[in-house]
Amino acid sequence: QVQPVESGGGLVQAGGSLRLSCATSEGTLSMYTMGWFRQAPGKEREFVAAISWRSSRTYYADSVKDRFTISRDNAKNTVYLQMNSLKPEDTASYYCAAGPGGGSYYSIDYNYWGQGTQVTVSS
Repeated sequence: QVQPVESGGGLVQAGGSLRLSCATSEGTLSMYTMGWFRQAPGKEREFVAAISWRSSRTYYADSVKDRFTISRDNAKNTVYLQMNSLKPEDTASYYCAAGPGGGSYYSIDYNYWGQGTQVTVSS
């Protein structure tokens, strides 16, 4: 069992960058596929990116492909989401999630969720 904890959110201007981190307050993330999801006010939670437990596979939503990069450092028990060329439509709460399997776009496939970190992109 793990308890993801996100950090690194904040306010940034359009075109800027942020790096989100996801650690755990218990357990180890290295055994899990890790995903990032986001939810904007009034919208459903949506998939952003995922990485398999060995980092052999990564998955991205079309809306963030070529701008965001997911990575993990199992030695540090941490997963990252590097976000570049941010747009106002990227504004949302970002959630880190852990789950079994090789990678999934679907939130139902993730068992453990963090509380989220807010990202606000101003125009």
